[in-house]
Amino acid sequence: MQCLNVDLADRSYPIYIGAGLMAQAELFARHIGGRQVCIVTDDTVAPLYLESLQQVLSDYKVTSVILPTGEAYKTWATLQQIFDALLAARHDRRTTLIALGGGVIGDMTGFAAASYQRGVDFIQVPTTLLSQVDSSVGGKTGINHPAGKNMIGAFYQPKAVLIDTDSLNTLPEREVSAGLAEIIKYGLIRDEAFLGWLEQNMAGLRQLDAGLVTQAILRSCAIKAEVVAEDEREGGVRAILNLGHTFGHAIEAHQGYGSWLHGEAVGAGMVMALDLSARLGWISAQGRARGEAVIAAAGLPTLAPVGMRASDFERLMAVDKKVLDGQLRLVLLRQIGAAEVTADYDVEALRACLQESEQ
Repeated sequence: MQCLNVDLADRSYPIYIGAGLMAQAELFARHIGGRQVCIVTDDTVAPLYLESLQQVLSDYKVTSVILPTGEAYKTWATLQQIFDALLAARHDRRTTLIALGGGVIGDMTGFAAASYQRGVDFIQVPTTLLSQVDSSVGGKTGINHPAGKNMIGAFYQPKAVLIDTDSLNTLPEREVSAGLAEIIKYGLIRDEAFLGWLEQNMAGLRQLDAGLVTQAILRSCAIKAEVVAEDEREGGVRAILNLGHTFGHAIEAHQGYGSWLHGEAVGAGMVMALDLSARLGWISAQGRARGEAVIAAAGLPTLAPVGMRASDFERLMAVDKKVLDGQLRLVLLRQIGAAEVTADYDVEALRACLQESEQ
């Protein structure tokens, strides 16, 4: 087992990475303060892991909540089901919520933990590659609104993140590619050498080679932990973690949440960010092509959805969380391995980028 630490003073917490971690009762016990536990999962993950996790936690009074699967259910109505279960079972302020699932479950469980009785503990147990390398770490929680993704939520840190790499064995190929999008992101924004390693090992990563995947998760989480420690509430540098996300969130909202996986939308969005960075003269044409090639090699889309127009992007990007004082800030690349959040870009170059994306 590998262990990283997210250094946030009194809110610091460990990230455990290894095989078979869900079976280790002692790992959970370190981070459960009371006698009540509520496992929140979905109807895809529950048949795979819920019963075994209930047995591991048999020393506690366990409530389980099984939500419908998918981004389309990341809503107020679904969130209410968690509160209903907590109140029905009379969970108190010492309860611990456990998010067992992908990013949607992690985000909603974290938001429920931040809100229930004004804040209770929670533990992340991410079961998708994307959630293991991104959404489970850093304390972003929330739900979607029809007008924008993740527009309602809170920064609220977990007590621990338990990444059981065995859970990836049941992951569909499409979900593997979606997770690789976030892994590629870390190379593009912060670590060019890691990007080179990904280029060399992409075939093995797509086949879920255990050693390669563990190494990729470890490096991805280490980069994210560093960035979050520098800027917990995204007042500055943390926003670089959103490379491709402004474009990608627009794609998700336009297509309907769940039609494109988050990682798929981010893949296409990163290509657009690479394109704009090249149009501004910040990266070379070769750098743009290199980034697009590794995204394609991961099995991700490199084009926006058919029928999505530049005007659709403009309308949906206008409600992005990085809009400040009416000005849209974008995450762009100064070079491969170095990202910047900026509103200082040529609007005509952005418009040309959006028009080029139309198909």
